[in-house]
Amino acid sequence: MYRKILVPMALDHDISPQTLAIAKLLSKNGGGEIIAIHVYEAPPSSVSVYLDDSIVKKGFESAKRRLHEKLAGIDDIKAELVKGHTHRTIVDYANNNEIDCIVIGSHKPGLGDYLLGSTAARVVRHAPCAVHVHRSS
Repeated sequence: MYRKILVPMALDHDISPQTLAIAKLLSKNGGGEIIAIHVYEAPPSSVSVYLDDSIVKKGFESAKRRLHEKLAGIDDIKAELVKGHTHRTIVDYANNNEIDCIVIGSHKPGLGDYLLGSTAARVVRHAPCAVHVHRSS
């Protein structure tokens, strides 16, 4: 069905196994490419001024390790760790890498999400391709 699928993964949520399973089902006869991406948001500049560079690097390396741990034992999935602002980076990655479907998880929205919009909602609004949203129960 889809040739190239992007699966954004939040390392602190347990929805990733479901979104990866959905991506496998949507991939072109199992032959589509699936890319699992985690966007590492560096501390804001107002905070990073007070942080040693080694602390920021250690956080990035920790995220890289956790991403690979989440994908351990799952074949045929490419892992990408990129720095940036979450929703904007996901949309930019999709634009720059010919992604034709994004499978993203979403939590049950709270009041703040209705006012500000969750990452999934922002991706849906701005993505250049199909977006499948999996809502956790």
